[in-house]
Amino acid sequence: MVNIVTKYVKVAKRYRFLLGELVKKGIKLKYRRSYLGILWTLLEPIMTTIILTIVFGTWFKKDIDKFPVFILGGRLLYSFYSESTKTAMRSVRANASMIKKVYVPKYLYPVSCILYNFIIFLISLIVMVGTGIIFKVKPTLYIFVSVLPLLVLLLLAIGTSMILSTVAVFFRDMEYLWNVGLMMIMYASAIFYDPSKMEGLAGWLLKLNPLYCCIESFRLTAIYGQMFSIDKMLYATGFSLVTIVVGVYAFYKKQDQFILYI
Repeated sequence: MVNIVTKYVKVAKRYRFLLGELVKKGIKLKYRRSYLGILWTLLEPIMTTIILTIVFGTWFKKDIDKFPVFILGGRLLYSFYSESTKTAMRSVRANASMIKKVYVPKYLYPVSCILYNFIIFLISLIVMVGTGIIFKVKPTLYIFVSVLPLLVLLLLAIGTSMILSTVAVFFRDMEYLWNVGLMMIMYASAIFYDPSKMEGLAGWLLKLNPLYCCIESFRLTAIYGQMFSIDKMLYATGFSLVTIVVGVYAFYKKQDQFILYI
């Protein structure tokens, strides 16, 4: 397994220019026919946050401090994970014509999808900065630690995407199943409700969700000026690394068969 990872890293260095071009292409195609272009990256989370605040503010606004910023933080992280895994899952089949004509390391396609979505996600964080100023969020030194949950989230997205992109080549219904799975993950990520009120089985499942661990850790450090739970971050990190190992191994073993199914 170590040899496989080492080989992938060496190939990535050799094809880093191509990887960069694929990332640029992904960003351009995402906003190709949009009049607002990259501006939509800022407008969409604002509009979504306003709607969620209006809908769920009646129940949770009094219980959660800085409720709009709370929602926005969870929404941005979940949107990155959702959008990046969906596009990466389809990336191998979407580039079938290129794969059949020219040799390109196939794993560059799902990885490039994750990277360009991560860049868009980082741009969208500008909205959170503005919202934090409006709702008087006072930054502390813990703001620098908030980078760690984002990096773990990036690893989680890469690992998940390697698994999904492999399975989706042979089992195309995986796209529909993953949409259902993402809906379940969204409700289990405490985006718009107070997670402290979840008890019993629901609370237990919430803590097992690595995406929720990343979201909670980011909120604590970036919004509330507190240190995140080390145990939860270690769990999320371990889970992410396991998904990467499983995803890389599965992709490596099955990639030679892709051309027969795409």
